[in-house]
Amino acid sequence: MLNHIVLMGRLTRDPELRRTGSGIPVAS
Repeated sequence: MLNHIVLMGRLTRDPELRRTGSGIPVAS
């Protein structure tokens, strides 16, 4: 699950606010 979040984070262009496949905002 954690790896999935990292992959989704790299696909987005926003480096500060990343969203998972569920649409949950993840601060990194």
